[in-house]
Amino acid sequence: MVSAIVTSAGDGLRWLITWGLTGCAVLERRLLPSTTGAFAGPARTYAGRVLARAAVVCAGFVALAAGPARLGAQQYPNCFSQGSAATDEHRLRVLAGKPESIDFITPHITDSHDLDLPYPHSPFVCIVELPRWAPVHVGGLSIDLSPTKHVVWLLIASILCVATLLSAAAFHRRRTADPGVAGGFSAGIEALVLYLRQTVVLPNVGPHPDAYTPYILSVFFFILFANLVGLIPYGSTATGNIAVTATMAIISFVVIEVSGMRALGAGYWKTIVYWNPDLGIVVRILMTIIMTPIEILSKFTKPFALTIRLFANMTAGHIVLLALISLIFTFNSYFIALVPVAMGVAVSLLEIFVAFLQAFIFALLTAVFIGQIRQAAH
Repeated sequence: MVSAIVTSAGDGLRWLITWGLTGCAVLERRLLPSTTGAFAGPARTYAGRVLARAAVVCAGFVALAAGPARLGAQQYPNCFSQGSAATDEHRLRVLAGKPESIDFITPHITDSHDLDLPYPHSPFVCIVELPRWAPVHVGGLSIDLSPTKHVVWLLIASILCVATLLSAAAFHRRRTADPGVAGGFSAGIEALVLYLRQTVVLPNVGPHPDAYTPYILSVFFFILFANLVGLIPYGSTATGNIAVTATMAIISFVVIEVSGMRALGAGYWKTIVYWNPDLGIVVRILMTIIMTPIEILSKFTKPFALTIRLFANMTAGHIVLLALISLIFTFNSYFIALVPVAMGVAVSLLEIFVAFLQAFIFALLTAVFIGQIRQAAH
């Protein structure tokens, strides 16, 4: 019964969005006519066209996300085999008369050893099980190095990031006779790079900031691509995994502390032990006893803040979007689908903004922390 209800609601949702996308395309052509010439048409026409296309794309993403949503009452089929552990478990639960687990939010925000791929039949998604390797034993510790869904999407994000930036650099060299003038796509990348250098690196890092520009830019673009691939249908947001964000925060922590060691030299110990020579000896000792634990704790609160901020923001958006889609199946009505779809499109647009914002904040805080620990040397 639950399967039939969810299947019917999913078909209705896709029908509504298919015609909605068609209507959006028609309205875009009638309300936002194309311009001719390099400077024809007001700027607001172009902005409106971009916004309309973004809304159409986000609506399409919501529609594709609604396909896997019906799997709250079904199970993912295996792409290259007749069955899987999930379907076998599903059959056993049905034969035993146990209630089915209707949860399609958790599988989309957690890591697993399988990938989602498009499927030509309902439920329009299938899984590919990733290889499982024998664990590596280090003493009494067993480490599983098998690839997971988030590892695969991190690799995809890295490849896309490198390919995009290298192609922009190559396009810039081909199309530009003057190295100081760019055009098209390469101009956008160059503008973004210069903006980050001028507003993030130079004001915050301190003396000789260009030494840290490559790292700050690498952090920004890698997190940005990792965030954006999670918005693609059948994709996964690796930055919604706290292990990923913690690893990136630890790398930044090492860069921050090594920068402090190089800048402060022997004076680096003062960032660990509080010692104020301007105070009297008794007060100085008391303040050292009180403030030293706080100084040590403050070193670890910085990577902790970087970890939780990125993880929480990237996870929250997906939970909200999937929760809105679930309202369609909760109320079991075609008419109620209009509101969750509209809200889902708005949340998707917001997630695109959040993807850029969180990458920017991570890079900005890293630059600020580097500058804070280096400033005592100058």
